[in-house]
Amino acid sequence: MEIIETAFEGLLILKPSVFTDHRGYFFESFRVSWLRGVSFVQDNDSRSARHVLRGLHFQNPPHAQGKLIRVIYGSALDVAVDIRNNSPTFGQWFSRLLSGDNHEMLYIPPGFAHGFLSLKDHTVLNYKCTAYFHKDSEGSLRWNDPELSIDWGVEDPVLADKDRNAPLFRELKSNFEQ
Repeated sequence: MEIIETAFEGLLILKPSVFTDHRGYFFESFRVSWLRGVSFVQDNDSRSARHVLRGLHFQNPPHAQGKLIRVIYGSALDVAVDIRNNSPTFGQWFSRLLSGDNHEMLYIPPGFAHGFLSLKDHTVLNYKCTAYFHKDSEGSLRWNDPELSIDWGVEDPVLADKDRNAPLFRELKSNFEQ
C-alpha cells in the first residue's frame, strides 16, 4: 500500500498493491494499520447512473464523519472541499478520479464536504465512515457554487433536489476547526 499525502492536511490518497494474473486480481482494500487512530463504524454503498452527482455533503460535529472512499465498479470524480476554519486550504477543493480499474482510495477526514460525479453507468462506491449517519447533523454545499468553481466536467448532471438547492459556500457557518 502506498499512502500519498496531499496539500490538504489529513486528506490522503491510498494506492493498494494489486496482484493480477490470468484469473483476475487481488488486493487488500482495508487494513487498520493504514490509518492509525481512525476507527470506522459504518460502511455505505452507492450505485449511480452516468452523470449522477451526489454532494457536496458533510455532517456537523459532534457527528462529523471521516470517509474512506473506494469505487468498486465504474468510475467517479471524487471531490472534497475543505470547510475547516483556520485551515490554510479552507474553501479550496481537491478532486481525484477513482475507478474499479485503478483501485485507488481517498481518505477524507472530518471537516470536508464530499461529493462525487459518476462517470459510467452502474458506478458503485463504497465508503467507510468514522461516525454513524445523523440526520440532524447533515449539511451540504451547492455543487456548482461559483465561489468554489469546481470543475466537474459536466454542465447538467443528474441531481437530487437537496443537492440542486443546497446552500452556497458564503452561507456556510462552519463548526469545524483544524
